[in-house]
Amino acid sequence: QVQLVESGGGLVQAGDSLRLSCAASGRTFSRYAIGWFRQAPGKERELVAGISWTDVDTRSADSVKGRFTISRDNAKNTVYLQMNSLKPEDTAVYSCAAGTRWGLTILPSDFTYWGQGTQVTVSS
Repeated sequence: QVQLVESGGGLVQAGDSLRLSCAASGRTFSRYAIGWFRQAPGKERELVAGISWTDVDTRSADSVKGRFTISRDNAKNTVYLQMNSLKPEDTAVYSCAAGTRWGLTILPSDFTYWGQGTQVTVSS
């Protein structure tokens, strides 16, 4: 079993940067793919970025390409989401999730374990 705890959210202005962290418990963390998802009020949950367990493959949504970067440090059981050039439309609750499936498409249903989420608010 894996437990996930997100941190690093907050209130920032447009153009600022934040780095979110997803800290995981469990000795098998390196066997899991990790995804960062976000959900804004009244909207569906969407994938922001994902990283495979081998750290070779990463994916990101078109809306964040060139601005957000996902990375992992298996020695620290932590996955990071570096968010630069933040926009008001990035405002959402960001959650990380762990799963053992990694395919051409990445869906929330591919992930078994979820964190509680951290709020990111970007003011204009």
